[in-house]
Amino acid sequence: MLIHATRARDLNLQDSVRPRQIDFLIELYAKALACADPMKVVPPHLPALPRGRTVVVGVGKAAAAMALAVETHWPGPLEGVVVVPEGAALSTARIRVHEASHPVPDERSLAGARLLMTAVEGLEADDLVIALISGGGSALCALPAPGLALADKQRLTRELLKRGATIAEINTVRRHLSAFKGGRLAAHAHPARVVTLVISDIPGDDPALVASGPTLPDASTCADALALLRRYGLADVPEVRHALASGAWESVKPDDWRLAGHSHRLIASAWDGLAAAAKQARVNGLACHILSDAMEGEARELAKGHAAIALSVARRGTPFKAPCVILSGGEATVTVRGGGRGGRNTEFALALLMSLEGQAGSHRIHALSAGTDGLDGLAGAAGAWVAPDFPGRMRALGLDPRAHLDANDSAPVLDALGALFHTGATYTNINDFRAMLVEAE
Repeated sequence: MLIHATRARDLNLQDSVRPRQIDFLIELYAKALACADPMKVVPPHLPALPRGRTVVVGVGKAAAAMALAVETHWPGPLEGVVVVPEGAALSTARIRVHEASHPVPDERSLAGARLLMTAVEGLEADDLVIALISGGGSALCALPAPGLALADKQRLTRELLKRGATIAEINTVRRHLSAFKGGRLAAHAHPARVVTLVISDIPGDDPALVASGPTLPDASTCADALALLRRYGLADVPEVRHALASGAWESVKPDDWRLAGHSHRLIASAWDGLAAAAKQARVNGLACHILSDAMEGEARELAKGHAAIALSVARRGTPFKAPCVILSGGEATVTVRGGGRGGRNTEFALALLMSLEGQAGSHRIHALSAGTDGLDGLAGAAGAWVAPDFPGRMRALGLDPRAHLDANDSAPVLDALGALFHTGATYTNINDFRAMLVEAE
Protein backbone atom coordinates (compact mmCIF):
# COMPACT_ATOMS: atom_id res chain seq x y z
CA MET A 1 0.00 0.00 0.00
CA LEU A 2 2.83 2.38 0.83
CA ILE A 3 4.42 2.89 -2.58
CA HIS A 4 2.94 -0.04 -4.47
CA ALA A 5 6.20 -2.03 -4.28
CA THR A 6 9.64 -2.05 -2.74
CA ARG A 7 11.69 -2.93 -5.79
CA ALA A 8 13.80 -0.26 -7.47
CA ARG A 9 12.25 -0.64 -10.91
CA ASP A 10 8.79 0.06 -9.49
CA LEU A 11 9.88 3.46 -8.16
CA ASN A 12 10.93 4.99 -11.48
CA LEU A 13 10.08 4.18 -15.07
CA GLN A 14 13.43 5.17 -16.58
CA ASP A 15 15.06 1.72 -16.21
CA SER A 16 16.55 1.82 -19.69
CA VAL A 17 18.85 4.74 -18.79
CA ARG A 18 19.42 4.16 -15.09
CA PRO A 19 22.70 2.54 -13.96
CA ARG A 20 22.60 -0.56 -11.78
CA GLN A 21 24.30 1.46 -9.01
CA ILE A 22 21.31 3.81 -8.89
CA ASP A 23 18.92 0.86 -8.80
CA PHE A 24 20.81 -0.29 -5.72
CA LEU A 25 20.49 3.11 -4.03
CA ILE A 26 16.78 3.15 -4.84
CA GLU A 27 16.45 -0.25 -3.16
CA LEU A 28 17.90 1.36 -0.03
CA TYR A 29 15.41 4.24 -0.33
CA ALA A 30 12.57 1.70 -0.54
CA LYS A 31 13.84 -0.03 2.61
CA ALA A 32 13.86 3.30 4.42
CA LEU A 33 10.26 4.01 3.41
CA ALA A 34 9.11 0.54 4.44
CA CYS A 35 10.17 1.36 8.01
CA ALA A 36 7.68 4.23 8.03
CA ASP A 37 4.76 2.41 6.40
CA PRO A 38 1.75 3.41 8.55
CA MET A 39 0.18 -0.03 8.11
CA LYS A 40 3.19 -1.47 9.92
CA VAL A 41 4.03 1.18 12.50
CA VAL A 42 0.58 2.36 13.67
CA PRO A 43 -1.09 -0.88 14.93
CA PRO A 44 1.47 -1.75 17.66
CA HIS A 45 0.91 1.64 19.29
CA LEU A 46 -2.88 1.81 19.36
CA PRO A 47 -4.28 2.37 22.87
CA ALA A 48 -6.94 0.27 24.58
CA LEU A 49 -10.62 0.80 23.88
CA PRO A 50 -12.12 3.60 26.01
CA ARG A 51 -15.39 3.47 27.89
CA GLY A 52 -16.68 6.31 25.74
CA ARG A 53 -16.29 7.43 22.14
CA THR A 54 -13.14 7.12 20.01
CA VAL A 55 -12.44 10.10 17.77
CA VAL A 56 -9.56 10.14 15.28
CA VAL A 57 -8.03 13.42 14.20
CA GLY A 58 -4.96 13.73 12.03
CA VAL A 59 -2.92 15.97 9.81
CA GLY A 60 0.09 15.49 7.56
CA LYS A 61 1.35 13.66 4.51
CA ALA A 62 0.96 10.28 6.23
CA ALA A 63 -2.40 11.01 7.86
CA ALA A 64 -4.61 9.17 5.34
CA ALA A 65 -2.53 5.99 5.53
CA MET A 66 -2.37 6.25 9.31
CA ALA A 67 -6.16 6.62 9.43
CA LEU A 68 -6.57 3.57 7.21
CA ALA A 69 -4.30 1.60 9.55
CA VAL A 70 -6.43 2.61 12.54
CA GLU A 71 -9.63 1.64 10.72
CA THR A 72 -8.17 -1.74 9.79
CA HIS A 73 -7.09 -2.63 13.31
CA TRP A 74 -9.52 -0.82 15.65
CA PRO A 75 -11.94 -3.25 17.30
CA GLY A 76 -14.66 -0.78 18.26
CA PRO A 77 -16.73 2.19 17.02
CA LEU A 78 -14.72 4.93 15.36
CA GLU A 79 -15.21 8.39 13.87
CA GLY A 80 -13.11 11.38 12.92
CA VAL A 81 -11.34 13.38 10.22
CA VAL A 82 -7.80 13.77 8.88
CA VAL A 83 -6.29 16.48 6.66
CA VAL A 84 -3.80 15.61 3.91
CA PRO A 85 -2.13 17.31 0.93
CA GLU A 86 -3.90 17.29 -2.40
CA GLY A 87 -3.22 13.94 -4.06
CA ALA A 88 -2.44 12.11 -0.79
CA ALA A 89 -5.97 10.97 0.05
CA LEU A 90 -6.96 7.33 0.44
CA SER A 91 -10.36 5.68 0.60
CA THR A 92 -11.50 5.24 4.20
CA ALA A 93 -14.81 3.96 5.56
CA ARG A 94 -15.29 5.73 8.89
CA ILE A 95 -12.74 8.54 8.98
CA ARG A 96 -13.25 11.51 6.70
CA VAL A 97 -10.27 12.61 4.57
CA HIS A 98 -10.00 16.32 3.72
CA GLU A 99 -7.45 17.67 1.20
CA ALA A 100 -5.72 21.02 1.73
CA SER A 101 -2.75 23.04 0.48
CA HIS A 102 0.99 22.51 1.02
CA PRO A 103 3.48 24.18 1.55
CA VAL A 104 1.54 27.47 1.73
CA PRO A 105 -1.91 27.31 3.43
CA ASP A 106 -5.09 28.30 1.64
CA GLU A 107 -8.83 28.37 2.37
CA ARG A 108 -8.92 24.56 2.35
CA SER A 109 -6.30 24.62 5.10
CA LEU A 110 -8.53 26.93 7.10
CA ALA A 111 -11.45 24.54 6.59
CA GLY A 112 -9.27 21.58 7.61
CA ALA A 113 -8.31 23.14 10.93
CA ARG A 114 -11.93 23.96 11.67
CA LEU A 115 -12.99 20.38 10.88
CA LEU A 116 -10.46 19.02 13.37
CA MET A 117 -11.41 21.50 16.08
CA THR A 118 -15.11 20.66 15.60
CA ALA A 119 -14.36 16.91 15.74
CA VAL A 120 -13.10 17.19 19.34
CA GLU A 121 -15.78 19.54 20.68
CA GLY A 122 -18.13 18.36 23.39
CA LEU A 123 -16.12 15.30 24.41
CA GLU A 124 -16.21 13.82 27.91
CA ALA A 125 -13.62 12.37 30.27
CA ASP A 126 -14.36 8.77 29.16
CA ASP A 127 -13.75 9.62 25.51
CA LEU A 128 -10.50 9.00 23.61
CA VAL A 129 -8.89 11.10 20.90
CA ILE A 130 -6.28 9.39 18.71
CA ALA A 131 -4.21 12.09 17.02
CA LEU A 132 -2.27 11.01 13.90
CA ILE A 133 0.47 13.56 13.24
CA SER A 134 3.04 13.63 10.45
CA GLY A 135 5.11 16.14 8.51
CA GLY A 136 3.44 18.72 6.30
CA GLY A 137 0.66 19.40 8.77
CA SER A 138 1.69 22.96 9.54
CA ALA A 139 0.50 24.23 6.16
CA LEU A 140 -2.41 21.83 5.84
CA CYS A 141 -4.24 23.24 8.88
CA ALA A 142 -4.19 27.01 9.25
CA LEU A 143 -6.43 28.71 11.78
CA PRO A 144 -5.01 32.20 12.31
CA ALA A 145 -4.76 33.65 15.80
CA PRO A 146 -7.51 36.13 16.73
CA GLY A 147 -7.07 39.34 14.74
CA LEU A 148 -4.66 37.82 12.19
CA ALA A 149 -5.65 37.49 8.53
CA LEU A 150 -4.95 34.30 6.60
CA ALA A 151 -3.28 36.42 3.91
CA ASP A 152 -0.68 37.56 6.44
CA LYS A 153 0.04 33.96 7.49
CA GLN A 154 0.37 32.98 3.83
CA ARG A 155 2.81 35.80 3.11
CA LEU A 156 4.95 35.07 6.17
CA THR A 157 5.12 31.37 5.30
CA ARG A 158 6.13 32.10 1.71
CA GLU A 159 8.78 34.60 2.77
CA LEU A 160 10.28 32.35 5.46
CA LEU A 161 10.54 29.53 2.89
CA LYS A 162 12.14 31.83 0.31
CA ARG A 163 14.64 33.22 2.81
CA GLY A 164 15.95 29.81 3.79
CA ALA A 165 14.48 29.50 7.30
CA THR A 166 14.70 26.01 8.76
CA ILE A 167 11.55 23.98 9.29
CA ALA A 168 12.01 24.30 13.07
CA GLU A 169 12.18 28.10 12.76
CA ILE A 170 9.15 28.26 10.49
CA ASN A 171 7.13 26.07 12.83
CA THR A 172 8.10 28.15 15.87
CA VAL A 173 6.53 31.14 14.12
CA ARG A 174 3.52 29.13 13.00
CA ARG A 175 2.74 27.88 16.52
CA HIS A 176 2.42 31.47 17.73
CA LEU A 177 0.29 32.75 14.87
CA SER A 178 -2.27 29.97 15.26
CA ALA A 179 -5.46 29.14 17.12
CA PHE A 180 -4.88 25.43 16.28
CA LYS A 181 -1.19 24.57 16.63
CA GLY A 182 1.08 24.50 19.68
CA GLY A 183 -1.17 22.22 21.77
CA ARG A 184 -4.37 24.12 21.10
CA LEU A 185 -6.18 21.19 19.44
CA ALA A 186 -5.50 18.99 22.50
CA ALA A 187 -6.60 21.74 24.90
CA HIS A 188 -9.81 22.09 22.87
CA ALA A 189 -10.47 18.34 23.35
CA HIS A 190 -10.45 18.61 27.16
CA PRO A 191 -11.57 16.65 29.20
CA ALA A 192 -11.07 13.75 26.75
CA ARG A 193 -7.77 11.86 26.86
CA VAL A 194 -5.52 12.40 23.82
CA VAL A 195 -3.02 9.82 22.54
CA THR A 196 -0.77 11.22 19.81
CA LEU A 197 1.06 8.97 17.33
CA VAL A 198 3.85 10.79 15.48
CA ILE A 199 5.77 9.99 12.30
CA SER A 200 8.62 12.49 12.45
CA ASP A 201 10.08 14.49 9.58
CA ILE A 202 11.89 16.88 11.93
CA PRO A 203 15.67 16.86 12.43
CA GLY A 204 16.17 15.78 16.03
CA ASP A 205 12.70 14.16 16.21
CA ASP A 206 11.14 16.50 18.78
CA PRO A 207 7.47 15.37 18.52
CA ALA A 208 6.23 18.84 19.49
CA LEU A 209 7.77 20.27 16.31
CA VAL A 210 6.12 17.85 13.86
CA ALA A 211 3.24 19.67 12.11
CA SER A 212 3.77 22.42 14.72
CA GLY A 213 2.46 20.13 17.48
CA PRO A 214 -1.33 20.67 17.49
CA THR A 215 -1.78 18.14 20.33
CA LEU A 216 1.52 18.57 22.20
CA PRO A 217 2.68 21.33 24.56
CA ASP A 218 5.09 23.96 23.30
CA ALA A 219 8.02 25.26 25.33
CA SER A 220 8.90 28.07 22.91
CA THR A 221 7.47 31.55 23.40
CA CYS A 222 5.99 34.49 21.54
CA ALA A 223 9.31 36.25 22.12
CA ASP A 224 11.10 33.43 20.25
CA ALA A 225 8.73 33.78 17.30
CA LEU A 226 9.16 37.56 17.19
CA ALA A 227 12.94 37.23 17.29
CA LEU A 228 12.83 34.90 14.28
CA LEU A 229 10.62 37.26 12.30
CA ARG A 230 13.03 40.10 13.04
CA ARG A 231 16.01 37.93 12.01
CA TYR A 232 14.45 37.37 8.60
CA GLY A 233 13.21 40.95 8.22
CA LEU A 234 9.55 40.02 8.50
CA ALA A 235 8.35 41.81 11.65
CA ASP A 236 6.62 44.44 9.53
CA VAL A 237 2.97 43.58 10.27
CA PRO A 238 1.97 45.76 13.25
CA GLU A 239 -0.74 43.36 14.47
CA VAL A 240 1.72 40.46 14.49
CA ARG A 241 4.52 42.45 16.10
CA HIS A 242 2.31 43.85 18.87
CA ALA A 243 0.57 40.52 19.65
CA LEU A 244 3.85 38.62 19.88
CA ALA A 245 5.52 41.35 21.94
CA SER A 246 2.63 41.28 24.44
CA GLY A 247 2.45 37.48 24.59
CA ALA A 248 -1.19 37.56 23.53
CA TRP A 249 -0.76 34.58 21.20
CA GLU A 250 1.13 32.32 23.60
CA SER A 251 0.92 28.58 22.91
CA VAL A 252 -0.12 25.84 25.35
CA LYS A 253 2.72 25.11 27.79
CA PRO A 254 3.94 21.75 29.24
CA ASP A 255 2.36 22.38 32.65
CA ASP A 256 -1.12 23.20 31.25
CA TRP A 257 -3.73 21.30 33.30
CA ARG A 258 -5.86 20.59 30.21
CA LEU A 259 -3.15 18.25 28.91
CA ALA A 260 -2.92 16.14 32.09
CA GLY A 261 -3.03 12.41 31.32
CA HIS A 262 -2.25 12.84 27.63
CA SER A 263 0.50 10.77 26.00
CA HIS A 264 2.45 10.61 22.75
CA ARG A 265 4.53 8.01 20.92
CA LEU A 266 7.13 8.51 18.19
CA ILE A 267 6.40 5.59 15.87
CA ALA A 268 8.74 6.27 12.91
CA SER A 269 11.62 8.63 12.15
CA ALA A 270 14.44 9.38 9.73
CA TRP A 271 16.85 7.39 11.87
CA ASP A 272 14.67 4.30 11.58
CA GLY A 273 14.73 4.60 7.80
CA LEU A 274 18.47 5.21 7.57
CA ALA A 275 19.18 2.29 9.88
CA ALA A 276 17.05 -0.02 7.71
CA ALA A 277 18.79 1.18 4.55
CA ALA A 278 22.20 0.64 6.15
CA LYS A 279 21.23 -2.88 7.17
CA GLN A 280 20.19 -3.67 3.60
CA ALA A 281 23.47 -2.32 2.22
CA ARG A 282 25.40 -4.57 4.61
CA VAL A 283 23.28 -7.56 3.59
CA ASN A 284 24.53 -6.83 0.07
CA GLY A 285 28.11 -6.99 1.31
CA LEU A 286 28.86 -3.26 1.46
CA ALA A 287 30.05 -1.22 4.41
CA CYS A 288 27.56 1.54 5.17
CA HIS A 289 28.05 4.73 7.18
CA ILE A 290 25.33 7.12 8.41
CA LEU A 291 26.64 10.68 8.65
CA SER A 292 23.56 11.99 10.50
CA ASP A 293 19.78 11.84 10.46
CA ALA A 294 19.49 15.58 11.15
CA MET A 295 21.64 17.45 8.63
CA GLU A 296 20.38 20.95 7.88
CA GLY A 297 21.64 23.97 5.93
CA GLU A 298 21.62 25.26 2.37
CA ALA A 299 21.21 22.37 -0.08
CA ARG A 300 24.14 23.47 -2.22
CA GLU A 301 26.44 23.77 0.81
CA LEU A 302 25.40 20.34 2.09
CA ALA A 303 26.18 19.01 -1.39
CA LYS A 304 29.70 20.43 -1.26
CA GLY A 305 30.30 18.74 2.08
CA HIS A 306 28.95 15.40 0.86
CA ALA A 307 31.08 15.63 -2.29
CA ALA A 308 34.20 16.32 -0.23
CA ILE A 309 33.59 13.23 1.91
CA ALA A 310 32.90 10.97 -1.08
CA LEU A 311 35.99 12.22 -2.93
CA SER A 312 38.16 11.67 0.15
CA VAL A 313 36.88 8.10 0.36
CA ALA A 314 37.55 7.52 -3.35
CA ARG A 315 41.06 9.07 -3.34
CA ARG A 316 42.46 8.36 0.09
CA GLY A 317 40.30 5.74 1.74
CA THR A 318 39.37 8.10 4.56
CA PRO A 319 37.26 8.58 6.62
CA PHE A 320 35.91 5.31 5.18
CA LYS A 321 37.27 2.60 2.94
CA ALA A 322 35.77 2.00 -0.50
CA PRO A 323 33.60 0.32 -1.56
CA CYS A 324 30.96 1.75 0.76
CA VAL A 325 27.63 3.50 1.01
CA ILE A 326 27.30 6.86 2.76
CA LEU A 327 23.84 7.90 4.01
CA SER A 328 22.40 11.06 5.53
CA GLY A 329 19.00 12.45 6.45
CA GLY A 330 17.54 15.74 7.59
CA GLU A 331 16.05 18.67 5.75
CA ALA A 332 18.06 21.05 3.62
CA THR A 333 16.89 24.57 2.89
CA VAL A 334 16.95 26.64 -0.29
CA THR A 335 17.22 30.42 -0.30
CA VAL A 336 15.25 31.31 -3.42
CA ARG A 337 17.03 33.83 -5.60
CA GLY A 338 15.61 32.89 -8.98
CA GLY A 339 12.31 31.80 -10.43
CA GLY A 340 13.28 28.34 -11.64
CA ARG A 341 11.80 24.90 -11.05
CA GLY A 342 13.28 22.62 -8.44
CA GLY A 343 13.42 21.63 -4.79
CA ARG A 344 15.96 21.03 -2.08
CA ASN A 345 16.75 17.51 -3.31
CA THR A 346 17.20 18.41 -6.96
CA GLU A 347 19.25 21.45 -5.92
CA PHE A 348 21.39 19.17 -3.76
CA ALA A 349 21.82 16.73 -6.67
CA LEU A 350 22.85 19.43 -9.16
CA ALA A 351 25.24 21.07 -6.69
CA LEU A 352 26.73 17.64 -5.88
CA LEU A 353 27.23 16.96 -9.57
CA MET A 354 29.01 20.29 -10.02
CA SER A 355 31.23 19.64 -6.99
CA LEU A 356 32.25 16.24 -8.35
CA GLU A 357 32.81 17.35 -11.96
CA GLY A 358 36.42 16.89 -13.09
CA GLN A 359 37.63 15.65 -9.72
CA ALA A 360 39.88 12.61 -9.45
CA GLY A 361 37.87 9.68 -8.16
CA SER A 362 34.48 11.11 -9.15
CA HIS A 363 34.03 8.36 -11.75
CA ARG A 364 33.45 5.96 -8.86
CA ILE A 365 30.63 7.93 -7.21
CA HIS A 366 26.88 7.57 -7.74
CA ALA A 367 24.26 9.35 -5.61
CA LEU A 368 20.55 9.72 -4.90
CA SER A 369 18.73 12.51 -3.06
CA ALA A 370 14.98 12.27 -2.57
CA GLY A 371 12.15 13.29 -0.28
CA THR A 372 10.46 10.39 1.45
CA ASP A 373 7.08 12.01 0.86
CA GLY A 374 7.52 11.66 -2.91
CA LEU A 375 7.52 15.38 -3.67
CA ASP A 376 10.46 17.77 -3.80
CA GLY A 377 9.32 21.39 -3.89
CA LEU A 378 8.42 22.41 -7.44
CA ALA A 379 10.55 19.71 -9.06
CA GLY A 380 7.61 17.51 -10.01
CA ALA A 381 9.48 14.49 -8.63
CA ALA A 382 10.74 13.07 -5.34
CA GLY A 383 14.31 14.11 -6.15
CA ALA A 384 17.09 13.06 -8.48
CA TRP A 385 20.11 10.84 -8.95
CA VAL A 386 23.66 11.56 -10.09
CA ALA A 387 25.97 9.41 -12.23
CA PRO A 388 29.64 9.92 -13.25
CA ASP A 389 28.85 10.47 -16.95
CA PHE A 390 26.56 13.44 -16.30
CA PRO A 391 29.15 16.21 -16.87
CA GLY A 392 29.90 14.97 -20.38
CA ARG A 393 26.23 14.55 -21.15
CA MET A 394 25.48 18.08 -19.92
CA ARG A 395 28.15 19.52 -22.23
CA ALA A 396 26.77 17.53 -25.15
CA LEU A 397 23.32 18.98 -24.45
CA GLY A 398 24.66 22.51 -24.14
CA LEU A 399 23.46 22.88 -20.56
CA ASP A 400 24.96 25.45 -18.20
CA PRO A 401 24.55 23.96 -14.69
CA ARG A 402 25.87 27.07 -12.93
CA ALA A 403 23.25 29.31 -14.54
CA HIS A 404 20.51 26.85 -13.63
CA LEU A 405 21.72 26.56 -10.04
CA ASP A 406 21.88 30.35 -9.69
CA ALA A 407 18.26 30.53 -10.86
CA ASN A 408 17.13 27.72 -8.51
CA ASP A 409 16.29 25.86 -11.72
CA SER A 410 17.79 22.44 -10.98
CA ALA A 411 14.92 20.20 -12.15
CA PRO A 412 15.10 20.99 -15.90
CA VAL A 413 18.80 20.04 -16.05
CA LEU A 414 18.24 16.75 -14.27
CA ASP A 415 15.11 16.11 -16.31
CA ALA A 416 17.13 16.55 -19.52
CA LEU A 417 19.56 13.94 -18.19
CA GLY A 418 16.71 11.53 -17.40
CA ALA A 419 17.68 11.69 -13.72
CA LEU A 420 14.50 12.88 -12.02
CA PHE A 421 13.27 10.26 -9.54
CA HIS A 422 9.49 9.75 -9.57
CA THR A 423 7.61 7.82 -6.88
CA GLY A 424 4.20 9.47 -6.63
CA ALA A 425 2.67 9.93 -3.20
CA THR A 426 4.31 7.61 -0.65
CA TYR A 427 1.73 8.26 2.12
CA THR A 428 4.48 8.76 4.67
CA ASN A 429 7.22 11.28 5.44
CA ILE A 430 10.48 10.81 7.37
CA ASN A 431 12.37 13.70 5.79
CA ASP A 432 14.96 13.58 3.02
CA PHE A 433 17.05 10.54 2.10
CA ARG A 434 20.54 11.00 0.65
CA ALA A 435 22.77 8.12 -0.42
CA MET A 436 26.18 7.96 -2.10
CA LEU A 437 27.85 4.80 -3.39
CA VAL A 438 31.64 4.97 -3.68
CA GLU A 439 32.98 1.99 -5.59
CA ALA A 440 36.43 0.45 -5.39
CA GLU A 441 38.96 0.92 -8.18
